[in-house]
Amino acid sequence: MRTAISVERTRQHGGLRQSPLELRDAKEFFVPAGRGRRLTAHTLVVGGGVSGLSVALALLRRGQRVTMLERGVAGGESSWAGGGILSPLLPWDYAEPVTTLALRSMAVYANWVTEIEATSGLGAEFWRCGMLALEVAAPEQALAWCAEHGMAAEREVPAGLRTLSPALPQGGGSSSVWLPGVAQVRNPRLVAALRAAVVRLGGEVREQSPATGVLAEGGRVTAVRTAEESFAADSVVLATGAWSGLGLAGLAATPQIRPIRGQMLLFKLEPGVLGTILYRNGLYLIPRRDGHILVGSTLEDAGFDKTPDSATRERLHNEAAELLPELAALQPLQHWAGLRPGSPDNIPVIDRHPDFDNVFVNTGHYRYGVTMAPTSAELLVDLMEGRAPALDPAPYRWQAALERRWAEGS
Repeated sequence: MRTAISVERTRQHGGLRQSPLELRDAKEFFVPAGRGRRLTAHTLVVGGGVSGLSVALALLRRGQRVTMLERGVAGGESSWAGGGILSPLLPWDYAEPVTTLALRSMAVYANWVTEIEATSGLGAEFWRCGMLALEVAAPEQALAWCAEHGMAAEREVPAGLRTLSPALPQGGGSSSVWLPGVAQVRNPRLVAALRAAVVRLGGEVREQSPATGVLAEGGRVTAVRTAEESFAADSVVLATGAWSGLGLAGLAATPQIRPIRGQMLLFKLEPGVLGTILYRNGLYLIPRRDGHILVGSTLEDAGFDKTPDSATRERLHNEAAELLPELAALQPLQHWAGLRPGSPDNIPVIDRHPDFDNVFVNTGHYRYGVTMAPTSAELLVDLMEGRAPALDPAPYRWQAALERRWAEGS
């Protein structure tokens, strides 16, 4: 068995540095209840994934009453199905609006999780394990991007990491980039902790309650309907993930959002065999502290079909075994698929709904809903309160989404 390798770093030894993006002091990020202009009395959040739960928590901390309607089980869709990497996979390959949300969230994530754990009494397993990206197309440009954006990055692979797999670079001149500040969270446990925190602060979570439509009067939505009953509300937040492109009766769908299927495998090794996230050509391996290894993922435009297939299982397994030979003789413990809320360029919609003054949208984060959760919630609640937002909301406006287009063939 290989020796366990620790890649935890402090901020003084290569951890995530503060981005040059304008960032409020961390203490200002977590606004106590009642701070700023008081919101209306009761908000109804439609959608119980990480995006909806994060908004619900932020509203409750500012003194709101919150009811959440979830079509299935809270956190049971893409928030559960993903891997929990708290960074874009190759951050230099994304548009600046993605960078802005991601880096701001990454800078506060550890404190955000600590607050959630303290409120809920549940652990989310935040771990700054780092990520090693292999076969990077332009590593020098990637390092320059990281330096410009205040993201710790190194060309030299730490000696201990080279023992993890024959696929890792063994000498200088490689095309790898080591990102020591990248963290992960165990996303099913994060959403469980978020749900518990929302309930502990007085929020009501209604599961198995899919919203079907709205009642409106005078340019405002007064209630959201389910098959069984109607829920009155002073304001409404739509965080319906991959279903955002369908809309509700009486409420226009969020533009350019569609489901994108991703398939994942789960293996179990002894703890410590793999101590960092590995990424190569679209494939990633994510270690958990208890020895579980997640392998993913795919990008499939398959509508709302969440059925995994054996050919993809075999391909992911073979590619993962090239990076970590210990996986070759094992069979996956689980194989599943989830539906991401796909959006052009991975840019979400965080804005007021154009049809109603009191309806707001937080959706379309595609692969990075967990990564962007704290800052997306912060931005939306700032807009709801009428506060000056800490970042430019223009790229996340409804109108901006209308103007974006999916790339041909995507």
